[in-house]
Amino acid sequence: MAILTRPWKGLEPLKSAELRFSASPVIALGVTVALLYWARVFFITITIAVIIAFILEPFVGLLMRIRLPRSVASFVVCSAGLMLLYLIGLGAYTQMTGLWEELPKFSQRITDVVDNGRHKIDELETKTYGMIFPQKKPQPQPAPPPAPSKRSRRNAEPPASMLMTPGVIPEVRIHEEQKPLSDLLYERIGSLYQILLMASFVPFLVYFMLSWRDHMHRSFLQFFEGEDRVAAARSLQGIGDMVRGFVVGNFLLGVLLAVVSSLTFWMVHLPYPLLAGPVSGFLSLVPYVGLPLALLPPMIVAIAGGNPLSSFLIILFLIAMLHLIALNLLYPKIVGSRVHLNPLAVTVALMVWGFLWDAAGLLLAIPLTAGIKAVCDNVKGLRPYGRFLGD
Repeated sequence: MAILTRPWKGLEPLKSAELRFSASPVIALGVTVALLYWARVFFITITIAVIIAFILEPFVGLLMRIRLPRSVASFVVCSAGLMLLYLIGLGAYTQMTGLWEELPKFSQRITDVVDNGRHKIDELETKTYGMIFPQKKPQPQPAPPPAPSKRSRRNAEPPASMLMTPGVIPEVRIHEEQKPLSDLLYERIGSLYQILLMASFVPFLVYFMLSWRDHMHRSFLQFFEGEDRVAAARSLQGIGDMVRGFVVGNFLLGVLLAVVSSLTFWMVHLPYPLLAGPVSGFLSLVPYVGLPLALLPPMIVAIAGGNPLSSFLIILFLIAMLHLIALNLLYPKIVGSRVHLNPLAVTVALMVWGFLWDAAGLLLAIPLTAGIKAVCDNVKGLRPYGRFLGD
């Protein structure tokens, strides 16, 4: 018996070691997901700053060719980017000011349209119910008895103790206690303050990432040796090229759609075309839900402006055609050739990052997943995962 049990005793440490080895990746994945969800505002801020730094790096290199130091070139590029954002915000503010002045009139028109639509839906529901369940002919009702006098009604009223029927439980309604307005405002203001606080760090992060780019690049590569250092350098280069190609391609496509949408809205006499056009053009780039999002701004402005039904149909047709042309012809040539992700990987990535980071996750899902694929393509042990994500 001792001879038979020795092999099993020798395999017990091996089994425990295999279990620990297989459980470690699962535990690490769970901790990573929990950390990404808990500190999502921080990670979103860092990710946006990194993406902007990758986009602005070629402009910094262009200024360095004319003998400008990297710190000065980074400051000039960041200042120019902030000035561009200021001009865009000023134009949007001008359009929003005019819209705010006419907001009461627009809100009344939107309310009328909503009420008319609700009335038509109620009528359609009543007609459908009448067709499915036809009502019987009403039977003649007997004449009601004469109302009793006050004295007879007082005599006929039962005492209060007789009002409760034995065996009948009175109805009890439970009302949920609503939070006071101050608590709701505090929650919203607290989350908005956190977002604005993190957003204020983005310009500084971008500047330091650009000005200290060479130092951070050399320091990061010092963590690796031999072939791993070469793979890390190639991964950084692949991530940079992919991010620049993806973001710049989306930006150019969004500008093109914004210009075409603004001209189209101006031709159909839509109010505020310079506001509805850019918003609709860039919203159309949101994956999977771009078409309904692109339809919202022009439809709201058209309803508020009291445009006729023909303009609604023209807007729907033109926005749908622009969206289909952009996604099927322009997007694969401008953006898709730099990402190389299959549709299944894109869909799962949108679900995962949307769950973790909400709306920001939907916008950052594709560049983040493409960056992971770039790392997998350059690391020998992770290349099967890169092929699995690729097209």
